[in-house]
Amino acid sequence: MGNGRQRLVVVGGDAAGMAAASQARRLKSPAELEITAFERGHFTSYSACGIPYWVGGLVGGRDELIARTPEEHRARDIDLRTRTEVLELDLAGQRVRARDLESGAEYWTEYDKLVLATGARPVRPRLPGIGAHGVHGVQTLDDGQRLMADLERTAGRRAVVVGAGYIGVEMAEALVGRGFEVTVLHRGEQPMSTLDPDMGGLVHSAMNGMGIRTVAGAEVAKILTDEEGRARAVATASGEEYPADVVVLGIGVEPRTALARAAGLPLGESGGLLTDLSMRVRGHENIWAGGDCVEVLDLVAGRMRHIALGTHANKHGQVIGSNVGDGYATFPGVVGTAVSKVCDLEIARTGLRERDALAVGLRFVTATIRSTNTAGYYPGAVEMTVKMLAERRTGRLLGVQIVGGPGSAKRVDVAAVALTAGMTVEQVVSLDLGYAPPFSPVWDPVLVAARKAVTAVRAAGV
Repeated sequence: MGNGRQRLVVVGGDAAGMAAASQARRLKSPAELEITAFERGHFTSYSACGIPYWVGGLVGGRDELIARTPEEHRARDIDLRTRTEVLELDLAGQRVRARDLESGAEYWTEYDKLVLATGARPVRPRLPGIGAHGVHGVQTLDDGQRLMADLERTAGRRAVVVGAGYIGVEMAEALVGRGFEVTVLHRGEQPMSTLDPDMGGLVHSAMNGMGIRTVAGAEVAKILTDEEGRARAVATASGEEYPADVVVLGIGVEPRTALARAAGLPLGESGGLLTDLSMRVRGHENIWAGGDCVEVLDLVAGRMRHIALGTHANKHGQVIGSNVGDGYATFPGVVGTAVSKVCDLEIARTGLRERDALAVGLRFVTATIRSTNTAGYYPGAVEMTVKMLAERRTGRLLGVQIVGGPGSAKRVDVAAVALTAGMTVEQVVSLDLGYAPPFSPVWDPVLVAARKAVTAVRAAGV
């Protein structure tokens, strides 16, 4: 720019994009840095993770999920353009082509620095009827609003959820909370493929006990529709049909990187953008990327992975904004920590599953224990199961999975810290964790699992 002011363009207005824009604005005044952000939807800086709880009635309304409105961003001298989709990246010309979705007008905007925070999109298999009315993915607040409107219009009370990962399980609970009869169809041996099958089996039993029908090994073949083009049932490859007044896709998400691919930017195995430690796109000095559209380093497995979580997206945005604003920050990687719940059952994991460890050539032992969240004699004690993976010979902690009642899931944070620090299970046993009967048995369940893992490592030898 002739006046010395630089121009930052941000593509994507949710967690990573607006965190980057906001952090850059903290470091650079409008006289130094002009910031333009494009967002396809109506909303910015919201919690997509909260959508199931809005659907289930635990959150009073849509606006409670919004951390910062477009108007609030604009008040901080960020030129935020909602309902505007970026169609093309011209890297040589340092400009982006955008379309106003309301008017249809298209125009080019130049940049000195570019941030890609295009997020992820729900996986939609190429199946007959997948685009029918009544079939919903749930990734954005706009998606949630469309689903809520449909649920209020729908007279029937039968729902089919396709997929039993975090989104599928959480949406199943939400729909039960709204009085729907819910069937969950999933291809795997057990729900929650982010767990090993033995731990997923505990989730399966609990879901059935809550009145949620779960069908394993179900390969969805098509969505059957009525004469008005609305979904009426989900058919599987085996010929079974499951009646549905509404269908929710909980198969998972994939990076939304078509723009980046068309521009020739580097993508990983899962299709996510590849960045360096500063979140700068590899090989491109003035382009950064963060959030659900990137791959991140798995510190335990030592490989790049796509993990779509709001925690990471917000951190990416902070790192990007600092670097764009001529500060300095890095994002070293993750250990793969996630928690969820279905009704009163809490589910947590961090690190590697058995198949993850096998995939990267690690030899390991496992230890599974059952305990309680408080001292067993304390009123209200509930059961929890902890599974731990440790590397053979070294005893290095590789992963932890927890399934249990209230008070179980957040114990995984201890394991996440231990994984990040590269601790052995013997070192975990020695951790000085808090104890009192209302909070834990005298030996915390994570420590009990670590003790058992130590024994397994010693028994396995080399």
